[in-house]
Amino acid sequence: MTSERACGTRPPGAVPGLTACSLCAGETLGSGDALDGGQLARLRALAARGTAQLTLAECLDECERGDVVVARPSGDARRTAGGRPVWFERVAGDELTGLLAGWLDAGGPGVDPVPDALAAYVIERGGEPGAEA
Repeated sequence: MTSERACGTRPPGAVPGLTACSLCAGETLGSGDALDGGQLARLRALAARGTAQLTLAECLDECERGDVVVARPSGDARRTAGGRPVWFERVAGDELTGLLAGWLDAGGPGVDPVPDALAAYVIERGGEPGAEA
């Protein structure tokens, strides 16, 4: 696993996390992704601008889904609001990544509800939406 620290203006305890599968990032877009570096570049850009602390994993054990990402609550949201990770599938491309970024910028899990436009991409884990693996 590798981590890429956010460089934004929020204190570290207020920055949500984002875990992505480095092996399947962008696979739902296929060869049609015009962005140099593809989906992984989009996710790294979120980390670079301070939207989330990005962690890349080789596998999130959801290989049949594609473009799996886990939005993790900030330390503050976990402690004060009981924020829990939210798993998503097929989140790739400019539009969906932009929606994800907007939600994470608003605080993400434990701070702001999952936007309606992203709700269809939530993976139910362990019988509870957004439950930790």
